[in-house]
Amino acid sequence: MRSQENEQPAGKGRSRWRHWRWWLAGAVALVLCVTVIGPFVFLHFIEGPAPQPLSIHTAHHGASSSPAPSAAIAGGTYTVAAGSEAEYRVAEILFGQSATAVGKTSSISGSMTLGTTTVTAAHFTVPLATVVSNESLRDDQFRSRIMDVTQYPDAVFTLTNPIHLGRIPTRDTVITVDATGTLRMHGVTRSVTFPIEAEIVGTEIEVSGSIPITFADWAIENPSGGPAQVGSSGTMEFLLYLSRS
Repeated sequence: MRSQENEQPAGKGRSRWRHWRWWLAGAVALVLCVTVIGPFVFLHFIEGPAPQPLSIHTAHHGASSSPAPSAAIAGGTYTVAAGSEAEYRVAEILFGQSATAVGKTSSISGSMTLGTTTVTAAHFTVPLATVVSNESLRDDQFRSRIMDVTQYPDAVFTLTNPIHLGRIPTRDTVITVDATGTLRMHGVTRSVTFPIEAEIVGTEIEVSGSIPITFADWAIENPSGGPAQVGSSGTMEFLLYLSRS
């Protein structure tokens, strides 16, 4: 004969199972929120999409809306004007989601020397401590562990080969040519060749370009850290407005 103490009503067993089922469902939902839904919401609704790459095709500048004739662009020295920007752009995996890290600065100095249809000299400096993204923790890592801006404060490009334009760019026509020079960054100087685009905006020459950066080439530590995983390379982009001095 079974003891009544060992008997358990069927209803009580079902109630206990429902109780644990709700706990299990809650745990699964929590894991989804933390590992999938949370990062998705953060990247797509809170942090938002990365800004578009710097380009003369997407630029918005306060120059005159009426195009100036190409004759207004004469040979001489052209210096960096307001509205110019430089940025880094790095693809990363953040909380398991694909993202793009972008840091920008408008603190650019330098000049370009233009002959009749040839750029004979150019020298531009970007103080890296002025580069900021939308994440202060990322900026702290960029300035210290990654770029060590205290010891290596600037990125400097110097043109080493003349750029033969063939003709002066106009507002309605974009010229695409290659630029070759040295890029000094993080204590390393290397030769780089990359395409640039140029056109006239008002009385200014607008120039944009993108330089591929393999971190190891400049002895830069891989930026991966915390929830962000980064590959071995990124890009340095610029959009310059150059006014005749």
